[in-house]
Amino acid sequence: MTDASDTLAYFAAKLRHETDPSDVYAAQKAGEAVVLVDVRSSEAWDQGHAVGAVHMPYRDIAVRAPRELDAAVPVVVYCWSPGCNAGAKGAVEFARLGFTVREMIGGFEYWAREGLPVNAASGPLSRRFDPLVMPVR
Repeated sequence: MTDASDTLAYFAAKLRHETDPSDVYAAQKAGEAVVLVDVRSSEAWDQGHAVGAVHMPYRDIAVRAPRELDAAVPVVVYCWSPGCNAGAKGAVEFARLGFTVREMIGGFEYWAREGLPVNAASGPLSRRFDPLVMPVR
């Protein structure tokens, strides 16, 4: 059994490296300096992505990020869902470059399921709120 200080250290570290869709959206609405980066393929991006996100597949980060993003601005990465590790791969690449980076847990799946704004290549998609992941009014 762990003691309270071990537990506190674990969860404090976890929160330094993770965030969730609701908190990212709140930060966007508040005008906080943060860059939301979708690290998925172009096909996935075109199908749907978080409004306000930048598309940078994780394989391109090492080359593109230093040219396109300000390393002083924190980055939040996401991929498809909790079952996808591309977000972690992207976070590793940003960290190697010296960026402050966190992963958005739940990925695009939970962004969309929470009814947060989504665009596709064809334009804005209708917002749907999933009552299984949040209260729906």
